[in-house]
Amino acid sequence: MSNEQKGSTNCSLLIFYCLKMEQVKITVALIIAILFQWTLRNVAETFAYIDFPLIIVVYASLGRNSIKALLYGTFAGIAVDALSGGLLGANGFSKTLIAYMVSELVRRVYLDNLLLRIPVIAGACLLDDLIYYGMHRLLGQELVGHFIPTIAYTVIGTTIAGTIIYLLLDSFFAENTIRRKREVFAPRRQTRRRNPIRLGNRR
Repeated sequence: MSNEQKGSTNCSLLIFYCLKMEQVKITVALIIAILFQWTLRNVAETFAYIDFPLIIVVYASLGRNSIKALLYGTFAGIAVDALSGGLLGANGFSKTLIAYMVSELVRRVYLDNLLLRIPVIAGACLLDDLIYYGMHRLLGQELVGHFIPTIAYTVIGTTIAGTIIYLLLDSFFAENTIRRKREVFAPRRQTRRRNPIRLGNRR
């Protein structure tokens, strides 16, 4: 095996290891977010307007992998429904749909800039709440609280908390963020076309 083949093999193993570690870290962060969603609302009423699992789901969806984003969204939604005792499947459906939409958006638009992620998390939170409330109204379930103020406070709280959490996660996943930027902005190699017509040497 040549040195170039060994170098490419080692590089592939390193990328695979980084991807696996990133999945583990995001899974742990999602579990912590679900626990925060379940416990912190009992500590202070302000935390009830922050959707911690949605923040991690959107962050995972920014990784340009639709299948993993759907798995994270489904797991987070069902877990929140099971712990909150609400309509089972409402959060699961809304967060899975949000994960799919964000993952498809990030495949077409470069969103590794934090300023571009702020409207994404705000729009995702707004759409998630609209789908959640819409499913309850569709199935004849009544929700406690006023519709518009609750959504407004949730969008504001989740956007502010999501911006802070994204700063922490970006510093935690600094190596993976740099690798994704290199993949996006990597210069494409253009094969040089050889001239099929060979001119003879002039004497």
